[in-house]
Order: sequence, then structure tokens, then C-alpha cells
Amino acid sequence: MTSRDLGNLGSYIVKTDDKVSSAKESLSVVSRTGYRLFSLTSVDRVDEIFCSHDEDTKIAERLFSSSLVAVVTASEPNKLKVCHFKKGAEICNYGYPSEILSVKLNRSRLVVCLVDSIYIHNIRDMRLLHSIKNMAPNPSGLCTLSLLSHLAYPVATDCGELQIFDAANQLRRLKLKAHDSPLSALNFSYNGLLLATASEKGTVIRVFCVKNGQRVHEFRRGVKRHVSIGSLYFSTCASFVVASSNTETVHIFRIDPKAVEQAERRQSVAIDAAAASATSTGSSSDDDETQGGNDPAAAAAGGWGMGFLAKAVTSYLPTNVVTDVFTQDRAYATIQLAEPGLRYECVMAKLEKETRLLLACEDGFLYIYSFEDSKGGECKLIRAHDLRTPLHGITEVDIVGNENDENTNSLNVNMTKSMLPAPGTYAGVLKGRPADRMSDSDWCHDLREAVEYPVKVTVPIYDEMQFPPVTPITVE
Repeated sequence: MTSRDLGNLGSYIVKTDDKVSSAKESLSVVSRTGYRLFSLTSVDRVDEIFCSHDEDTKIAERLFSSSLVAVVTASEPNKLKVCHFKKGAEICNYGYPSEILSVKLNRSRLVVCLVDSIYIHNIRDMRLLHSIKNMAPNPSGLCTLSLLSHLAYPVATDCGELQIFDAANQLRRLKLKAHDSPLSALNFSYNGLLLATASEKGTVIRVFCVKNGQRVHEFRRGVKRHVSIGSLYFSTCASFVVASSNTETVHIFRIDPKAVEQAERRQSVAIDAAAASATSTGSSSDDDETQGGNDPAAAAAGGWGMGFLAKAVTSYLPTNVVTDVFTQDRAYATIQLAEPGLRYECVMAKLEKETRLLLACEDGFLYIYSFEDSKGGECKLIRAHDLRTPLHGITEVDIVGNENDENTNSLNVNMTKSMLPAPGTYAGVLKGRPADRMSDSDWCHDLREAVEYPVKVTVPIYDEMQFPPVTPITVE
């Protein structure tokens, strides 16, 4: 899986997988002394598989269960280091015009997000394929990349408008206004068909169909209490959305498969009838309002009893408040946190054939909660793991050493191949090349090896069919 930088949140930045590999759940801990990688094989066991002992690290993004890690340090915030952690080697490093705010990976693309631009690489050889420049300022580096290489990122600072970009074929796909307030979180489902969004107000979570932008669900996290959304992730089966914030409650929302089907059918008809209509792209009103006509939840709540009660309450409360209460879906399950105010990353995963909620906190702890798929309700804490200090019985390895589309030929991006310690091959030495240098073919071979060969595991959690390998895409 990949890890996303959470910013300067204290001593530790702990990340769980937001894209689960076929092997196991993966975690990374980023701190001022370097980064560490963990694998979670069961509720009671967390294994440390790597410790860098490096300098102050801002970002450490691991490619699922492979050996490839993309690293950004505080001392060189505009340089991306691509490392093979099993070999303890830096494969290459890339320099960018400004500070790197986030890095996203899948098995075919590596995306680097700066404050006003995005760079898209082919992860097989790190060739720069495309750039998106002159974007609206994105100081948090907010973006998300699906397994299908769909890239979503904000395109406005005064509202929650976003662009869905096809990073596989370098094509713009869809632009939609998800919220009236600027975006604070967004993420794709594992199958790449749905996109969840939240604004800076944090009161409403919306789910859209990626194919056509039609709104599938609108979930109410709170009424008038504005919060900061810390993480927003789908479950592997795309049946639930988990949202954490700076409050004492984590919310789990349930997605109705019929609502997804209805959204796809409605939009298919709308495309033929009026493709340019603003409402057909899922545009909606303010975060504290909703348009019941576009929301399948509104129809479900529109029975005689609810309608009668809504009319009665309308005489005492504003119309938009009544609409919120009776048409937006509420949380299916919740987690009550013992210590609110901290930053949490929350994902849903299968551990020992049971659905669990994993909360990685900035205090350096990993919390594991129970979850009842069939009935929801309040989730119970069943285990906590302290990830702040090195674990025993593991082998640690040191790394030595420290919105206009433009043609990639015009980019001012410094790309440097460096292998540290990177010894040359025996054949290369015989041909006269220095022992500390590698040829281009050797360099590409190392990169492909890091991408393609996952770390061996002893207790698989997910079946291989849940994450089939992605076929490399050649862009001419």
C-alpha cells in the first residue's frame, strides 16, 4: 500500500494502508529519525520489516507489499528518493521546482503533487509521462490515485470543485462540483468506481460515481459542528466509507449497491438527453443542504410518516435544516475515541477472516476495533500496539546516504540516477565501468524488481484475486 504524509503532526506520522495488497495490511511510521515499515498479520501481531535510521522524513510511500518505497526528507523537501528497502539501496532520485506535498503510487503510475502542479511518472522505469501545471493552489497536496490510474485533485480554492484525470492515458475525464466549500479529503474505492469527498466544513460526506459524476450518497457526519476530516477511506468491498476527524467520533457509513446502480442508470439517460446540464454532474448545494431529487436516500426517506413529520417540523425550523435531517443517511457504525483532537487514519480490513477497523494515530499507536458487518453499532477496542520504539526479534536494514497540460519536454525537473550504495554488476566491472555505478539496463532492472516482487509473507490475509496484477501501459 501507499502512505500519505499527514503534515507536521508531532513526533510521529503513522499510516495504514489505504490500498490493501494481496498479502497483508502494511503500515509506515514516519518521524524525525527516519521511517519504519510494519506488516500486520493478525490482531495480536505487528512485525517490523524495515527501519531506515535516516534523517527527518516527511513522506514514506510504500508500493503495496513490494520493496519499492518513495521517500521525501525534511532537509530536501523538493527531492523524491525511490528506494529498494530490501537491498538498502536508493535506486534514483528526482528533483522538482518546489516542495513535494504528497506522493501517490499504484503498480503502473507514480504521481508527485506540488502546490500548483502534478507530475505523472511510469513507475516501471520512472519516465516522466505528463504534467499538470498552473493549477489552483493546493497547499495540502490533496489528491488521490485509484488502482485504475484515475487521479482526482481540487481545481478551485473557493469551492469544492475537482477534476478526475485519466493518468493511464493522460486524458481529462470529468470535472464536478462536489461541495460549495473547498475540499479537505477525497478518496477512490478499491474498484475505482466510486469517489468519496468531504469539504473543509466536514459536516457532509458525498459519494460519486466516477464513470459519470452522478451523486450516489450523501452522508451526514454532523449538523452544524464544523470539523477537520483527517481521513476518508472505502472498505475493500466498497460497501462502507470510514471517516475520521478531530472530534471524539469516527463514523462508518454504509453504501447501498442499489443506489450505485440507480446513479449509473440515471446518468446514462441524462447523457443522451442533456449532457451539459449542471445537475447531471452531481452539483449540489451547500454542505448543510441537499437536493433530495438527486439523492436516492431522499426517496427512501420520503414515506408517508417521514413526509408528514417533515411538514410539521418545517413550520418551526428552516427548510434546509429539515431537509438535512430527513434525507441524508446517518452513520451505520461509530467509534468513540478516548482521546479526541489527535489526527487518526482509519481503514477497514480483514484480519483472520474478521472485519476490523484499524486506527493509526499520530501519538504512535495503532488501535484495532471490532466491527459488525450485519448490524453496525458502536465498535469496541480489542487491541492497541505501540509503534514508537523498535520491536524485538526483527532484522533492521540501514539505507546508507542520505491547470494547463504541458508537454514533458518543456519541464524543468531535475532527474538524477544515483545508487547508494549500489554496487555495479560483475559484467559491468569486466567491461570497465566503475564498481559504484550501474548501467541504464541495470538501473531499470532494479526498479522493476522492486515493483514486481512483493515481500514474502507467512499469514496471507487477502486472496490473490482481490488484487490482480496491473498490466503495464505503454504511452506512445
